[in-house]
Order: sequence, then C-alpha cells, then structure tokens
Amino acid sequence: MSQAEYLAVLTTTDSAERARELAATAVERRLAACAQIDGPIRSVYRWQDTIQDDTEWRVLYKTTADRYPDLEAHIKSVHTYDTPEIIATPITAGNDAYLTWLHTETAPR
Repeated sequence: MSQAEYLAVLTTTDSAERARELAATAVERRLAACAQIDGPIRSVYRWQDTIQDDTEWRVLYKTTADRYPDLEAHIKSVHTYDTPEIIATPITAGNDAYLTWLHTETAPR
C-alpha cells in the first residue's frame, strides 16, 4: 500500500464525552488505528445564517483510504450534529513502521 492510501480524518463534537465515544467506537471497530482528542477548542462558524461561537473537541483519526467509507458512515451514525464536520487529508509521507501498524490495525477481521 502506498503512503497516499493513508488518511488523517477529523471531526469535531460538543463534549469531551462525545469525543471519547466517537474515538473509542471507531478504534474498537477497526475503522481507525488510533484517534486523538484535543480540546477544548473554539469554533466560530456560520450556521443557519447566524454566526456561532462554540466550544468543541476535535477527534483526529488515522486510517486507510479503504476504511474511510466505513469510518465516515460510522461517524455520521453516532454523531449528534445534523451536519458533522468530516474532513479527510491524505498522508503523503510517514514512518514506514507506523504506517504498517496503521494498516494492520485497520484490516477487517
């Protein structure tokens, strides 16, 4: 598998507990090898024609391009937002041993 086939996927949510649930359930289901949570962060955005200013927590998943569709579906199914942020960025370079581990941990069993 080439390195371009690995992804960093991020979403945000409104509490540390929800971030933990999003992270843990994806890793348990092997949709991501790991998920990192940071926060609180401040998000300023327009929603329904109003400027919002909210505290959120960011979840950053590491996965493969093959597992992305299932990860996206999972995030949508457990997320509480009407339109959750789900952004995937290709990993273009990385430690070979780490990427091998990532591939192994996301392989369906």
